[in-house]
Amino acid sequence: MINKRRLGSTDLRIAPLVLGGNVFGWTADKAASFAVLDAFVAGGGTMIDTADVYSAWVPGHRGGESETMIGEWLRASGKRDDILIATKVGMLPGEGGEKLAPARIAAAAEASLARLGTDRIDLYYAHQDDETVTQDEVLSAFGKLVDAGKVRVIGASNFHAARLKSAVDAGKAAGLPRYHVLQPEYNLVSRHKFEGELQDYCITENIGVLPYYGLASGFLTGKYRTDADLGKSVRGGRMSELLSGKGKAVLDAMDAVAADTGASLAQIALAWLIAQPGVSAPIASATKVEQIEELLGAMTLELSKEQLDSLTDAGA
Repeated sequence: MINKRRLGSTDLRIAPLVLGGNVFGWTADKAASFAVLDAFVAGGGTMIDTADVYSAWVPGHRGGESETMIGEWLRASGKRDDILIATKVGMLPGEGGEKLAPARIAAAAEASLARLGTDRIDLYYAHQDDETVTQDEVLSAFGKLVDAGKVRVIGASNFHAARLKSAVDAGKAAGLPRYHVLQPEYNLVSRHKFEGELQDYCITENIGVLPYYGLASGFLTGKYRTDADLGKSVRGGRMSELLSGKGKAVLDAMDAVAADTGASLAQIALAWLIAQPGVSAPIASATKVEQIEELLGAMTLELSKEQLDSLTDAGA
């Protein structure tokens, strides 16, 4: 039985794992994308995370490929009412300007809605902070979308503590919508961007937290353990940094938990995140059905306090 969690102070309730959509239309073609999406929903998943900029970094892509693929799946599956859709604005320039210019937010939302083939975005993020626009202007632009019924809840991605706090304060003072969700980078080997002031603030303000890079780009699956493994991926350089840091100690601790539980390292990494104070659900992506089925197992994996502490201590 999967226990859904309330997302911050909103009326949204989600399973404790969010499916990352960055791979759809990129490393996952239509058949693979549809299969993963079907398996995610069948396994009890409730939220898909994407962004308008996915996957503009690929030669020949313009952005919007992931949203388009998800939209095709929604139409083919008829499952729009069974799933929550989160997408983002702020990294793909286009009509209305760049970043979080109010006209850009308005135009980007319409474009995302069209690609997704839906009349509403359940969770709409500012993908990154934009200090060139006042926070009142940004929140007002989001507020118009909320008032129009096109967006249900807004969130902030990649915001530092001071900027998130000032945005919430600005919203309170002006009677504008507030950010109810934060999406930070956070995992067993990358903790400094969230733990401390930012985590404490989210707990105090009941802001739901949906971390990305929950598997540290694959490092926490155990794929990279020696220098010889670094050539397995274009991410090898980053993996070398993790190995030479606290990565090996974390993997050793994860191996011990795996031996006790029979769980995979990916499941353990996500279960640790699910258990962290303030975290509603980590985000993870998959290109194959067997991968998503493995990841879904994290939602029901309960680690003991001793196991959680050993993992925390290894990466401290």
